[in-house]
Amino acid sequence: MKKRMIALLILSAFILCVLSGCKENSRVVNYEGQDRETTTITFFGNKYEPENVMVIEEIISGFMTENPGFRVSYESLKGSEYFDALRKRMASGKGNDVFMVNHDILLELQHKRQVADLSSLSVIPEYTGQMRSQMEQNGKIYRVPTTVSAFGLYCNMDLLREHGQEVPQNLGEWEAVCSYFKNRGITPVIANNDISLKTLAIGYGFYSVYQEERQAEVFDQINRGEETLSGYLSSGFSIVESFIRKGFIDGEKALDTKKTSDDLEEFIKGESPFMLTGAWAAGRVSAMQPEFGFEVHPLPVLEDGSLLVINPDTKLSVNAGSRHIDAAMKFVEYFTRAENIQKFADQQSSFNPLQGEDQAPAQEILPLVSCYKSGRTVIGTDALLDLPIWELTAEASQRLLAGEALDTVMDWIDLQAEEDRMP
Repeated sequence: MKKRMIALLILSAFILCVLSGCKENSRVVNYEGQDRETTTITFFGNKYEPENVMVIEEIISGFMTENPGFRVSYESLKGSEYFDALRKRMASGKGNDVFMVNHDILLELQHKRQVADLSSLSVIPEYTGQMRSQMEQNGKIYRVPTTVSAFGLYCNMDLLREHGQEVPQNLGEWEAVCSYFKNRGITPVIANNDISLKTLAIGYGFYSVYQEERQAEVFDQINRGEETLSGYLSSGFSIVESFIRKGFIDGEKALDTKKTSDDLEEFIKGESPFMLTGAWAAGRVSAMQPEFGFEVHPLPVLEDGSLLVINPDTKLSVNAGSRHIDAAMKFVEYFTRAENIQKFADQQSSFNPLQGEDQAPAQEILPLVSCYKSGRTVIGTDALLDLPIWELTAEASQRLLAGEALDTVMDWIDLQAEEDRMP
C-alpha cells in the first residue's frame, strides 16, 4: 500500500480572505497519495475541533485506502464563519465538491440549484423514517445527515447533591430548584448566545404539534403566511424571558457567551447547577476534567415532563457544479456506511440516524435515550419549514438577553419571516 502523507495546515486570515473568501480559524487536512494520476475531492466542513477532525481523518483514510485513485482534502472553519465562507464560495462558483450544511443555508442553495440529488445513494433506505421525512423533497434528496444531535440540560450532580436537590423532571420542579439556588446567590443556569434558549423555545412551542403529528399542516400554514411563527414560539420564549427576569439566567453575561466554548469553561468551574447547550459537547466537557460528576438530561420545560429537541445534523451535500461529481458521490457513499456513521455519532455524543436497535448511543447521552425513543421530541430545524428558523430564533434570543420586551421581539420575528417569504 502506498504511503500517504497527512499534513495539517493552519491558513492565515490573509490567505483565506484572498483565496477562499474565508476568515481566520481555518483548518486544512490534505491527504496526498504519491500517484499523480489521482482525482482530488475537496471537502469543506464546520467540524473544527481536533477530536472531530480525528474521526473525519479516519474515515477519509479508509476511503482512500479502498479507492487508491482518489485524494481528499478536508478544510474546516469554526462557527458562523463557516457558513459565511460557504455562501461566498458557492456564489463565486468556487464551491467545494462536498460540504456540510444546516437547514437555513440549504434553503438558499436549493433555491439556487447548487446542490446535487443524492437519492441514488445506497444508504438512503437505511435511514429511519423520521430522518427520511427530513431528507426527501419532491422525490429528491439534497443532504444526508450523519448524526442526530440533541440539546439538553447539563446537570452538576455533585452540586445538586450537596444542596439536597434533585434533577428536575418538569417545569415546576426546574423553577423550584432554580429559585433555591438563586436565593443563595448562585446563578442557576449557564446559557450561551446561540443555541441554549432558542432550542428551549422551539421545543416548548412546537411540542404539541409533534405529539399530534400535525407538522406538515402547521408548517405549510406558516410557510404560506396563514399562521405566524410567534403564534407558536411566544409561549416558549415567555419561559426564556421569565428565566432572565427572575435572574435564573444572567442575560448580560449570556449575551457574550459563545456556544460550546465559553459556556463549557463556565460550567466546569462547578459554581452553577445547570447549563443549556448541545449534548454533543458532553465528551468535550469530560475531557476538560471537571472536579464533579455531570449528566445531560432532557429539557424539563413541560408542565408534565421533559422533551428533547433534536436535529438531523452534520449533513453532507454535494456541489451540483462539481467537476468531480461522481467522485464526490462515491465519497459521501463511503462516509455514510453504517460503521462510519456509528463511529462519527459516538464521537459527537449524538444519536445514529440509521435504523437498527443494536446501535447503542454514547455513554454521555444515556439519560436522553428514554425521551428520544418514546418520541417526546421536537425537530429544531424541520425541513418542512421554509424559513430560516435557526437564525431567526438565535437573534430573538439575543434580543431578549439584551432586555427587549417579548412582544417587541415576537413582532420582529414575524416581520423577518414575512420578508423571507417574499420572492
